[in-house]
Amino acid sequence: MKALVTTTWLKQQLDNPNLIILDSSPQSNVSGLKAPYAGIKIKNARHFDLKNTFSDKESTLPNTLPKPEYFEKECQKLGINKDSIIVVYDALGIYTSPRVWWMFKTMGHNNVAVLNGGLPSWVAQELPIESLSVKSNWDFGNFKSAINTSLLANMTDVIEATTRTHIAIIDARSKARFTGEAPEPRANLSSGHIPNAYNIPFKEVLDQYEYASVEDLTNVFNRIPKDKTHYIFSCGSGLTACIIALASTIVNDNTFAIYDGSWTEWAEKQPHLIQKN
Repeated sequence: MKALVTTTWLKQQLDNPNLIILDSSPQSNVSGLKAPYAGIKIKNARHFDLKNTFSDKESTLPNTLPKPEYFEKECQKLGINKDSIIVVYDALGIYTSPRVWWMFKTMGHNNVAVLNGGLPSWVAQELPIESLSVKSNWDFGNFKSAINTSLLANMTDVIEATTRTHIAIIDARSKARFTGEAPEPRANLSSGHIPNAYNIPFKEVLDQYEYASVEDLTNVFNRIPKDKTHYIFSCGSGLTACIIALASTIVNDNTFAIYDGSWTEWAEKQPHLIQKN
């Protein structure tokens, strides 16, 4: 299944009994983005609560991937099955949905895609919506987790990657945070970047609510040397890193992983390995 699907494709699949639409819209975000529509969702969408349910409650870091057995149980509660076709979207267009796409891929479920343009594009096409207050019932699912660790990078992996010639560490934060010229939104956290990292701010791969064109995405990733065949994506907390990770799959076949601890962990635990400018 392609990582990105259109509103037209999803409309054609609405009667597919294996289709599950997940709404991953956040209540707030540190990027200061505003959702153009409030109080509505795509008809029959199920709420995927990324912050309060699908994050590791035992971690001191924000947004980190929950344990496979916990992820499995919560997906079953949502009625998700092993053969489900999952399409995830969010009310900001493209923001949290790529994170959910990566989570399912990491948990071994490849039949998952992001709706390009999310709720704004769906509403613009005058396609079926309903109030967020509408509640639906579904049967308990049989989803199973089978974690794919190749898509997940830890701090040790990133330290090693700083000296590996075939790996590019790519940071999705703004240029000013990357260079250390602007503060981090989280208190008491230094800005700057991981040694030898590249900067692709996540907004550079977007065109308003949708992903940018293939041509524009190609130009963005052409800034990364061709001998870099594996990417490790990072950001503030592992969320917007997934936006540029999905973008990379549109224009190249490089393998990739998400540094789940991202800058929050790096700045706290590796302050001696912070570069600026």
